[in-house]
Formats: sequence, structure tokens, C-alpha cells
Amino acid sequence: MKMKKRKTLLIEIFGILLALLWISPFYLMIVNALKTKRDIFTDVLGFPSELVFENFKKAYIDLDFTKSLLNSLLITGVSVAIIILFSSMAGYALARNKSKLSGFLLLVFVAAMLIPFQSVMIPLISLFGKVDMLNKTGLIFMYLGFGSSLSIFLYHGAMTGISNSLDEAATIDGANKLQVFWHIIFPLLKPISVTVGILNVIWIWNDYLLPSLVLSDADATIPLKMFLFFGQYTKQWHLALAGLTIAIIPVIIGYFFAQKQIIEGVSEGAVK
Repeated sequence: MKMKKRKTLLIEIFGILLALLWISPFYLMIVNALKTKRDIFTDVLGFPSELVFENFKKAYIDLDFTKSLLNSLLITGVSVAIIILFSSMAGYALARNKSKLSGFLLLVFVAAMLIPFQSVMIPLISLFGKVDMLNKTGLIFMYLGFGSSLSIFLYHGAMTGISNSLDEAATIDGANKLQVFWHIIFPLLKPISVTVGILNVIWIWNDYLLPSLVLSDADATIPLKMFLFFGQYTKQWHLALAGLTIAIIPVIIGYFFAQKQIIEGVSEGAVK
């Protein structure tokens, strides 16, 4: 009994240490966001000698935060929705058509995941520049291309667990292919859709390189605006950390409202 208690105590201590390790970056960010630039370089870990809330106001104005947030929400939301829609349909089509061509196309999508973005960066931007697509629409189209490979692979894997008899039964009842997919198959793909959504939201929301090549300053997202605080000769850490603190608030609010769906989706996917 004593051994069991000791084991439980060790697990609890280990859990607390892990929690402190995980929370430490947030502590450093918030504490230093409330300091002056001089105080940050004097003592990074300590509490501020005086609370400087002016940092948040200035960071909000410099980031043009409302506009940057709307740009990020629009690009991320539309991109993820399109990726889920097209990738799920492609995964369904490839899984249900048992032919050499389907196997080859799946192999092409899987192989595309191995191509680094940097290798196609210059020709891609040159091509989209010629057709005047270096804007939010062009960026969303690029995200569809770069995000589809992994998403199709995940959807194709999920489709292997859904019986063909469902398709056959719906077809006998008079449903066409689109109706079978949309009303029967797609709802069953909710767990993998949540996974695909989470992966792509994290990637697109935090992406800096691709938007920096495509978007103008008027369409800039939050990650692009954050680099305004880092110049060639000076780095405004107090404003950058205040900006980061403001920037994570929408993410926390979004997770708070969507946590039920996220947890349910991930749990169902784990069980399956």
C-alpha cells in the first residue's frame, strides 16, 4: 500500500513539474510584457518593478490589431474549410475506386508531402505574380495545394474503416454519389475532420513565410505584423511580448467555445 502511495506521489510531482515547465513561457511572456524595455534586460525572470500597461495599448495600435485579426481569421477559416471539403471528397473518391490510377494518385499525394516549400517558393511566387494572384485569394489557393496532401492521406485512411455497404444501401434507395458522400459518409468522418482542422489551423494561423511573400501590408496577418517590432538595429521586446499576449487571446477564446467539439472529435478518433 505504501509503495502505491509513493508511486502516486511521484507521478503527481512529475505532473506538477511538467505543468510548471509548460506554463513557464506564458509566465515569461506576460511578466515581461508589463515591463519597460530596460527592466527586461535587467531582470528577465523577476516581477516588474512597476506595471506598464501602456505597452499593450501601443502594441495594439502598432499591430493594427483589429484589421490583422480579421485578416488572420478570414484566411485561416476559409482555407481550412476548403481543405476539409476538397480533401474529404478526394479521400472518398480514392478509397472507393480500387484501381491502379487511384493507387498512383494517392502515392503522388503522399510523395508531395516530402517536397519542401523552399524548393518551389520562387517559381510559385513568379507564376502567381504573372496572373495577379498575390493576394488573399491566391494565398488561400496556395494553402489548399500545400495542405491537401496530408489531409487526403488522413481521410483516405479513415475511409478504410467505413463499410462499402453504406454506399450500396444509399444507392439502392436512389441517392447519387454526392448525396451518399454528403449525407452519409461525411458525418461519419467528423473525428478525422476535427484532426485535419486542428492541424491546418495551427499551421495556417502561425504561418509567416508564405504570407510574407504573397500579402501586402494592408492584408497582413498577425504573425506578419509581429515582426514590425524587430528591426535591423533594435528589438522592442516589451512591445513584442505585449503584442503576443494580445494575439493569444482570440486563440484561447476560440478554444473555449470549441473545446467540446475538439475533445469529442479527438476522443472518437482515438477510439476508432
